[in-house]
Amino acid sequence: MDTSVPQPSSFTQSLQSKKLLIEVITVAVIAIIAILILPNVMSAFRLNLLGRWLAFAIVAVGIDLLWGFTGMLSLGHGVYFALGGYCLGMHLKLMSPNLTGASNPSGEAIPDFMAYGGLEGLPWWWEPFYNPWFAMAAVVLVPGVVAGILGYLIFRNRIKGVYFAIISQATSLVLSVLLVGYLEYTAGTNGLTDFRTFFGADINTPEVRKVLYIATCLILLAIYIFSRWLTSGKFGRLMIAIRDDEFRARYAGYHVSFYKLVVYVISAIFAGIGGALFVPQVLIINPTQAGIVQSIEFVIWVTVGGKASLVGAILGALLVNGVKTSLSEQLPEFWILVQGLALLLVVVFLPRGVTGVIQGWLTQLFVRPAKTT
Repeated sequence: MDTSVPQPSSFTQSLQSKKLLIEVITVAVIAIIAILILPNVMSAFRLNLLGRWLAFAIVAVGIDLLWGFTGMLSLGHGVYFALGGYCLGMHLKLMSPNLTGASNPSGEAIPDFMAYGGLEGLPWWWEPFYNPWFAMAAVVLVPGVVAGILGYLIFRNRIKGVYFAIISQATSLVLSVLLVGYLEYTAGTNGLTDFRTFFGADINTPEVRKVLYIATCLILLAIYIFSRWLTSGKFGRLMIAIRDDEFRARYAGYHVSFYKLVVYVISAIFAGIGGALFVPQVLIINPTQAGIVQSIEFVIWVTVGGKASLVGAILGALLVNGVKTSLSEQLPEFWILVQGLALLLVVVFLPRGVTGVIQGWLTQLFVRPAKTT
């Protein structure tokens, strides 16, 4: 009897190579179209819309790493999206030429909502945001540090499953209340708006809008490549092992809490970057972006696109927001109903999402039927 260990067939290796080749070619073609062609053929309005959706797609990739690959459902990633958005929004607000005449002892003007709230000077923690490089660093560091502290407390106590989801949702609610309550520091429900310049250039010009769109494309591409690398190696296999059986991974000697914390922080940073790229294209950031509804929408995009599929996360964000924009223009009162119905249909009939269907088609296309003798 032959007891040798079976080796992967040449056909299996060929199939994997074909899938990788298809992925590389597809990503390259899409990147070329998005960066080189679309800015020259789309209207400024539509290009701006697409830029917003791509910023959302960055958040969706982070959600997919956390939920799709590692099995941790977060219903509070609006927190990190808003933190990144507010960090950049604070800088853009300070660069506005319409600051109120109220000033602190040094003669420095302050935003109008601070004057209306009774402040006589700029809070000390606002002052560093005059520097654009500090603001850009804060976009990454603030969500990362907050996620690191919160994640450490959660994972150290081995909180998971529905309890993790509830805590993340509660965090979103807390931040929303704080942003609304401290009107004199955050502009309350109105949020930060009236942005005029970005790195000294008029933010409302088509040229600057095009630069913001291209920057969003490039950052999304870089995040996709990094995430693809992360999930393809040993770290990615451990993420899946934690998702499928956390106790077995822990029993095997892996520091599960540490790996979950790392993924959680990476996911939060992605959300912060997405929020920062969203703000200069929408020209507003308010507590709504930190709320529970926004956080749940992030999860819906990943569900529609397909869990544990980076391409699916991006596709889901673009698809859902594209349909949302189209229906909102034609039938705004029906969008919420359509979104809920679509989610229900996807969960019941397409549990692997849109990319699951596409992968099934590709498998049928490339897998040859076995020959019978």
